[in-house]
Amino acid sequence: MRHLKGICGLRFDDSLETVLSADMSTPFGAQSAWRQLVDLIGRGRAEATPEAIARLRTLRGAVPAAVRAASARALADATPPAALVRVFTEDDAAIAAPVLRTARLDERDWIGLLPGLSSVGRSVLRHRRDLPAGVLRALQAFGSVDFVLGASPEALATVDAGHEPAVRASEGGPAIEPVPVSESSFASIASIAQGLPVVAEALRQQNAPPTPAADGTFEIADLVARLDAFHRERDENGAPIQAEMFALPPVEARGFQFETDASGTIRWIEGVSRAPLIGLSLDQVGEGAAIDGVASGAFRRRSGFANARLVVAGTSDAAGQWRISAAPVFDRASGRFTGYRGSARRPRVEESAELSRDRGRAGPDALRQLVHELRTPANAIAGFAEMIESEMLGPVPPVYRGRAGAIRDQVHALLGAIDDIDMAARIDTRALDLRQDAVPLAPLLARIVGDLAPLADLRSATIDCHAAPDLVIAGDDRAVERLIGRLLATLVASTEAGERIGVAARGEDMQAVIVFDRPRSLAAYAAEGLLRIDAEAEAEQVGAPLLGTGFALRLARNLAGELGGSLTLGDAALTLRLPAAVSAGMGQAFSN
Repeated sequence: MRHLKGICGLRFDDSLETVLSADMSTPFGAQSAWRQLVDLIGRGRAEATPEAIARLRTLRGAVPAAVRAASARALADATPPAALVRVFTEDDAAIAAPVLRTARLDERDWIGLLPGLSSVGRSVLRHRRDLPAGVLRALQAFGSVDFVLGASPEALATVDAGHEPAVRASEGGPAIEPVPVSESSFASIASIAQGLPVVAEALRQQNAPPTPAADGTFEIADLVARLDAFHRERDENGAPIQAEMFALPPVEARGFQFETDASGTIRWIEGVSRAPLIGLSLDQVGEGAAIDGVASGAFRRRSGFANARLVVAGTSDAAGQWRISAAPVFDRASGRFTGYRGSARRPRVEESAELSRDRGRAGPDALRQLVHELRTPANAIAGFAEMIESEMLGPVPPVYRGRAGAIRDQVHALLGAIDDIDMAARIDTRALDLRQDAVPLAPLLARIVGDLAPLADLRSATIDCHAAPDLVIAGDDRAVERLIGRLLATLVASTEAGERIGVAARGEDMQAVIVFDRPRSLAAYAAEGLLRIDAEAEAEQVGAPLLGTGFALRLARNLAGELGGSLTLGDAALTLRLPAAVSAGMGQAFSN
């Protein structure tokens, strides 16, 4: 039974003062405080006070990048204030990008953020179509500076050094003062080109009086006049560019090569324009993403992928539909994952690169939001029930202590069901965050059997577990423990009085094979029929999963697939197969 005292201090109380006063000296405390501060401020439940923002900056170094990235993605359906957005823009580009893609700020706040953004961050904003006109004009002021090699953050605040502000104040907005750039020994291309014979001849002809064309007009002057008229019309009326004025044949690239860093962000492009693709992450899924889940799932497993679908918006030569393939790259000395190298091609006639958006993606996303809203009050109920049971607020009659304990147990089961729904939604939206690790199986099974001992005693059943001592599973330790624990708990809850559930684990062909005996009460169901057992059929069964055996088994099978394994439902047993890590005793150490 999981101990819930920590719930009373941090998890169930959503007041900002409680979070700021909580113990954050441990890694778990820092991560919990970070998640709750971001959630409270990002969803408008607490103000972005200077103390809260300063605490987030202090905690950032103690919170892993994966946790910070998950918090950034969780703000996709929220409206974070400018102060919280600034905290994320100070982070790595892969963490800042999800917030920059979805944040909704006033024009004044956006313009105030622009000088502090990196060139990658401003590139993300350039691809948005919902920003105010003043912000778009401010972004244009950074256009040439963003491509200067070695430019410092101070230099990016001005376009014309010392003469004009890089970003002019919009109506009612703040103006950004110019920052002078110190002189250096850098020689511009123009100064070098002036000494070339061809350029010297062009300058000489430029100083010569213009000669009219055959019809008496000056061609250069006429073109300049047309350009001035076009810009004047666009500024006054917002008229679109006339195609006949700049009639250029359409250009469409047929392929390109790319490389990413270890976070999956594209850093190098060859063959097409760089601007639409630099900064794009392979780990972006869901509504509005440019890459489908094939690349995202492969990235989480650090495996290669082929013919993933990519759609690039805009009118550049990179715009349109693509099929991309890539292979992972590992450092030869350390074996660490360093990124992907791949290529892209246009889809063939019989292929379609349209992203699958007709499968109700809004459903799982909305479900995850609902789960988040349910978890907070459930934690609060469990925390207050524990306070009553332990008499923290004063003496309580025994009958009420007993009822408080029953409430706590029932809320504990409800929280488990909420976590199961959340995991199912994450699997469906390909948003499950898994990390590669080595999980010793024998100690894990012993711990799970110990946790399930009260349930087994309640059912008058026994669990007989045997596992090879050197068997190690390659996968996320939290997901592996949840998978095996939920599966074994479902089987124990279905046992009859005096029944024995055997669990045997062995290694086979670089896999960990775990065989669970099937309870007698499930013998009437065919293999696939187990997946259709609903909660109503088990309403009177003590200890049964709150969402039903069918849901629990479907979740276990899907989670096993996410971990690179499988769950087979047999007539007499259930067989779980998971990737096995190579142990030290076999001559090679596991590494990620």
